[in-house]
Amino acid sequence: MSDELSFEALELAIAALEQGLREHEQYPQLLTVRDGVIQRFEIALDVSQKLMKRVLRDIYNIEPARIAKNTAREAAEMGLIADAEAWIGHIDARNDSAHTYDNVIAERVFQRIPVFLPDARDLLVRLKNAAG
Repeated sequence: MSDELSFEALELAIAALEQGLREHEQYPQLLTVRDGVIQRFEIALDVSQKLMKRVLRDIYNIEPARIAKNTAREAAEMGLIADAEAWIGHIDARNDSAHTYDNVIAERVFQRIPVFLPDARDLLVRLKNAAG
């Protein structure tokens, strides 16, 4: 491994997402808070994907797929994630929110975040275990 594998970015991204959800509970009427939570989801998902790829490459000696959905399938095969299809759903939600701004899409993505959080926490544990 060229540089030490660190999970701090994912830990911070998960913590920021959790904080955003708590703030949204306090101010559910504020679309800016909801939109900030969605942005934090995008960041947490991006960091998750980067770490998945890094662990596949550095720990398992697998060159990760260029397509994120295929990387999720590879990660599932190696036991880094429990459910590839759930992660593909997270990736689709992230792509929807990143490429189009529409209130209906934003709300749909926001509703997915509570499903994503346990998956992100589980990924973090599995990545740490894989790295030993």
